[in-house]
Amino acid sequence: MPQFSRALDVYQGFNFKKDKQAPVGYVTEMQLGEGDNFKLTADQETIKNPLQPDQNLDSKVVGVLNHYLWETGVTDAIYLSAQISTANKQKLAAALMGTWSSVDVKFNYVIYEYDQLQKKYFKSNWSDALLEGVLEKNGDDLNLSVADSPSTEVQSPSVYAMQIGIKPQTKEQAVNMSTGVGLQVVKQWGVTETAR
Repeated sequence: MPQFSRALDVYQGFNFKKDKQAPVGYVTEMQLGEGDNFKLTADQETIKNPLQPDQNLDSKVVGVLNHYLWETGVTDAIYLSAQISTANKQKLAAALMGTWSSVDVKFNYVIYEYDQLQKKYFKSNWSDALLEGVLEKNGDDLNLSVADSPSTEVQSPSVYAMQIGIKPQTKEQAVNMSTGVGLQVVKQWGVTETAR
């Protein structure tokens, strides 16, 4: 089965240049566990919209992606690596030191790539609805981490690397994928539990 793996340009994500054609991606929403205490804030501002580079995205983002991986199987985890703000880093670090009553995750993201034939950016991986999953476990540990030191990929704003692995909830969800302008495929993520 093919995988969808992308190394994304963090510098281009924060400082979009029309003449550069590097892939970029954003975590647009993320809530871990239950309640607003674990909701990461969309606080990254002035992010340009690659589809309309003269305009900012419609809303702020939680983080700028530097890597994405999904093996494209319906029960495979989605792995995100993103640069998040100091406030989100502190919130996440505190959560990691505590106990988790719920390992549910609700999130959304978007990845943009450049179509060499059409000479413009397109969405290459995204969801139209909030995706629902659970934190992946590696043995007894949750597949979730945040760096202690700021990243050096951009000078400003000060950001921290976050990595997370998310398995799908037991429900059918849709992930949109595209290899170029107008070349879209919808893949299922998660399966509905059948009655016994």
